[in-house]
Amino acid sequence: MTNPHIDQVREDIRLLGRVLGRVLAQQEGEDVFELVESTRKMAFNVAHGNAKPEDLVAVFRDLDINKANLVARAFSYFALLANLAEDLADEAVEAPVSLRKTFAKLKEEGVAPADAAAVIRDAQVAPVLTAHPTETRRRTVFDTQTRIKQLLIDAHRGGDMDAIEREMYLRMTLLWQTALIRIARPTLEDEVDVGLRYYKLSLLEQVPALNRAIRHSMRETFGLQLPDAPVVRPGSWIGGDHDGNPYVNERTLTYATRKAAKTILRYYESELDELERELSLSDRYSSCSTELLSLAEIANNDWESRVDEPYRRAIYGIRNRVRANLHALGEKKAPKGDFTPYASPEELQRDLDVIDRSLRQFNDDIIADDRLARIRSAVTTFGFHLYSLDMRQNSKSFEQVLTEVFAAASLCDDYAALSEAEKMELLVRELQTARPLLFPGADQDFSEVTAKELGIFRAASQAVRKFGPQSVSHCIISMTGSVSDILEPMVLLKEVGLSEVDVVPLFETIDDLKAGARILERLWAVPFYREHLRARGDIQEVMLGYSDSNKDGGYLQANWALYDAELSLVELCTQHGIELRLAHGRGGAVGRGGGPTYDAILAQPKGAVSGSVRITEQGEVISAKYGAPETARRHLEAFVSGALEASLLDTEPIADTERAYAIMRELAALSGERYDDLIGDPGFIEYFTQSTPLHEIGDLNLGSRPAARNQTTAISDLRAIPWVLSWSQSRTNIPGWFGVGSAVTQWVEQAPASEQAARWEELRELYRTWPFFRSVLSNMAQVMAKAELSLARLYADLVDDKAVADRIYALIADEFALTREVYLHITGNADLTAENQRQARSLKRRYPYLLPLNAVQLELLRRYRAGDDQFLVSKTIQVTMNGLATALRNAG
Repeated sequence: MTNPHIDQVREDIRLLGRVLGRVLAQQEGEDVFELVESTRKMAFNVAHGNAKPEDLVAVFRDLDINKANLVARAFSYFALLANLAEDLADEAVEAPVSLRKTFAKLKEEGVAPADAAAVIRDAQVAPVLTAHPTETRRRTVFDTQTRIKQLLIDAHRGGDMDAIEREMYLRMTLLWQTALIRIARPTLEDEVDVGLRYYKLSLLEQVPALNRAIRHSMRETFGLQLPDAPVVRPGSWIGGDHDGNPYVNERTLTYATRKAAKTILRYYESELDELERELSLSDRYSSCSTELLSLAEIANNDWESRVDEPYRRAIYGIRNRVRANLHALGEKKAPKGDFTPYASPEELQRDLDVIDRSLRQFNDDIIADDRLARIRSAVTTFGFHLYSLDMRQNSKSFEQVLTEVFAAASLCDDYAALSEAEKMELLVRELQTARPLLFPGADQDFSEVTAKELGIFRAASQAVRKFGPQSVSHCIISMTGSVSDILEPMVLLKEVGLSEVDVVPLFETIDDLKAGARILERLWAVPFYREHLRARGDIQEVMLGYSDSNKDGGYLQANWALYDAELSLVELCTQHGIELRLAHGRGGAVGRGGGPTYDAILAQPKGAVSGSVRITEQGEVISAKYGAPETARRHLEAFVSGALEASLLDTEPIADTERAYAIMRELAALSGERYDDLIGDPGFIEYFTQSTPLHEIGDLNLGSRPAARNQTTAISDLRAIPWVLSWSQSRTNIPGWFGVGSAVTQWVEQAPASEQAARWEELRELYRTWPFFRSVLSNMAQVMAKAELSLARLYADLVDDKAVADRIYALIADEFALTREVYLHITGNADLTAENQRQARSLKRRYPYLLPLNAVQLELLRRYRAGDDQFLVSKTIQVTMNGLATALRNAG
């Protein structure tokens, strides 16, 4: 029996491939088209085992660089088009997770209405778009894809195929002649604009709609009416994350907050303009409240055509006041008439409430529940800030800034040299002192770095004054390792009048994750901080870092360290009567915490969610999730569903938790030892830097942030994105699986032979019953399925020292085979994609089209490193990296 969705994807890909081939032949000539076709056929032979990968690489050994570039571009474009066809098919299939299904599950499981209401009333679900995407598509490319997608939809609906193919040919011709790779590295302003693109594409409509749907579901399922408070509240790091990014400064933070405010105010103005047209109710045929009449009079709209239309007159006044807000930001001409800007979103909401009450008073609920309800919900959700911008900085930087500040204020000559106890004493004293540390003009006495940091804090203060307290709501301290690390930014926040901003410790390395609960306990023992926390409703927010923990300890050890840290934090918060609110610094790739959001939330320990969760969204995953209204709604519903189910249902139904935890601690330690064998090899850095396109990634112009903090002499120097992206390009994907096979095998074999079968059964039972363990193995399988060790062997040949290459490749290949064997033995699956047939089909379809990109990359890396520095050589390497990242999707 055929699956119509599978058939449709196949037909769509054939159509897109046929049109792309036609464009290629017309634009570049039949000889290039034939070269691409022969490459495709050779790739299929490799995929079917009838040829070797090195045979495909040999095709490009002496090929003219111009033709190699055309081949790379052709297969990169095909990857874009294949993604488009698959995403379109996914939209037509019922989502496996939805708000409707979750509320039905809550009722079926006997959740008390009061319990559900309590969780939802205080819930905060925040997707946070981050500042260093691996998304490499330019806006022009994105817009063209969107139009081609619409043409496919038209074809599915029985449109004129001649006309559809004609326009598709036009769009692909334009696309073919558009550069995939940016000539210049994007600025932070570019990144802000890209992030805001997704609000216009989907989030402006879908986030408020989902917030309304949650209240509707509560009413329908449990008969309870909840207040109009948003559950989903988006965040952003773009323009405020200055951890290791020298380009973030006062100006970029101001740009990010102002541009966000302009975006939401323009949206309000546009929607109010539509509402003004729609609400043509005449007082000859309908009635309105006296307060609505008063609002209409204040609007001072004396057009004769509006004399009997009080609703239009009232909305005219509201719209022009919003326009005055935009004018104050330099965005619009001043409205005609005397219209003062709204001082706050609450003031705008009060005027909209007047309209709502009047409509409902006179039986016009159906009107009130349409566009007006959407606008009111948007104001409640987005305010004037649109998203909450987070500031993030490394703890060492805060220490350096305060060392200068305290010296300038004659409080301490060398703060950095103090002991932890001395630092805490000084910090607490300053936090309790009303006088400022600095006076106007003091910045001129500071270093450039300190002056810049202080400028960022002042810009945040100005944003809060202009756009409300949610404009900048968090100050995240990366690499938190002590209590003083948390108190230091509090001093700087106090200095600029931002004491209400949440200070969030970020625990990232394995050691810091282990120490997290102890650090918080010491922090809460400081009377000043305990009072501070009490004033904030006894809510402590903590962020956990997935990227650095993985790079530090390997896949399994990092996953367990994160889970174990949450167990300790939950226990500590329970003891002290404090509510824990967790933020998760996840990337798109599994090696950086990626994977299905719903499964990831359900895999948290009991008590770690409590209705609230913040998760960073990064890289090409952002466009996949939020590039269209349908996919945005599906993802956001899964996000909320996971948070509600993890908060209200028993998602950890394992019989013996202590035994499960003990097993994981042993496996994590063994896995970490195996990972140390790899990265501790004296040739590892040489192998990594030469067998992957790490150094070339720095020139890809992926984002504004540098690829490394320092010259790469150790893994700790690297940022997480190039670490993961490099391994995915060479098709090894080490951050997503390495060490698991050895850990499990050793753990089983440590037991007497008579008990080993029982140990395997224990692992199978954990896989069946424990969402955390199942998620770890499922995500691992997803990553391993995208690896290709025969290609990795060819990348190893790029290493100068052949002994190093052979030794480390053998270590990787042996561990891969062992980990695959262990996975199949525990799960009982026949292969790595058994649980994800969509991925299996996708990989099977695109595998032959990935091979040419790797083959071209391998050959051009060889030429480039041999001294061929032609512009087109480096640019074509970048094209292959772009194409592979696009095709593999969650690559960074």
